[in-house]
Amino acid sequence: MEYSQQQLRSGLLLAVVANVIWGVAALYWVETQPVAPVDVVAHRAIWSLPIAALVLLWAGRMRSTWRLLRYWRTLAWSALATILLSLNWGVFVYAVTEGRATEASLGYFMLPLLTIIVGRLAFKESLGPAQRIAIVLAIIAVMAQLLAYGSVPWVTLVVSTSFALYGAIRKKIEADTMQGFFIETLCMAPFAVAWLWVTGGAGMGLYGLKVDMFLMLAGVYTAAPLLTYIAASRLLPLSIVGFTSYLGPSLQLLIAQTLLGETIDLVTASSFALVWLGVLLVSGQGIVRLRRR
Repeated sequence: MEYSQQQLRSGLLLAVVANVIWGVAALYWVETQPVAPVDVVAHRAIWSLPIAALVLLWAGRMRSTWRLLRYWRTLAWSALATILLSLNWGVFVYAVTEGRATEASLGYFMLPLLTIIVGRLAFKESLGPAQRIAIVLAIIAVMAQLLAYGSVPWVTLVVSTSFALYGAIRKKIEADTMQGFFIETLCMAPFAVAWLWVTGGAGMGLYGLKVDMFLMLAGVYTAAPLLTYIAASRLLPLSIVGFTSYLGPSLQLLIAQTLLGETIDLVTASSFALVWLGVLLVSGQGIVRLRRR
């Protein structure tokens, strides 16, 4: 497929905007303190649902989306995807509010490598030499933290593994990104509403107008980068979209180490170095293949 210069410029701008929003997400979610992470996830689900519905109505795709819900297979896979997405959201908010945003950023750096492993195990995708080496480097990074601290870096592993599995499950669902987002938030909504009922508002109205506004705008903040990313993926080759995805976790790490005042020790820095090396190997292999084509 041929891409015009205007498409490439517009697509690249949209991809950068999407990843910048994801990259500075810690600054948004930290403003929801002292609301508990599970409460934040409930609000995020509730306020995301009307945003997703409005986008589908505007695009004239709501009717086709409802038709997808007739199939039990779609509902079953969507329910599983919803659980993984909720887990990912909750752990990320927890990491940000508990001073562990650096660990979360490492998880998103590891995400491409975890996705490769899931692709191999679930879809029998072949692995090249660079991918095999990258996986070994990621395993060494995890083992280094295990030996140094006596425990696995669970924030890093949950963030990366939950989203890698989520991506694999989404391949099983015959829905595009926005349709899937609507179905997933629709699955979350009954539980989120019940949680708000049981907890008396899940933190809403307890910590001032500022916190309430951040909770209510959680849906907009969740949907905005997703919509921008979708638009970028339609204008750019997926290889370029994939390369821009490293901007998000890079910004997360930068913000964690500066604005959030976190520190990074030698073991964690070494883990980042190993993962970055693996990512560079895989990216380099992708560039070589693209140039050959």
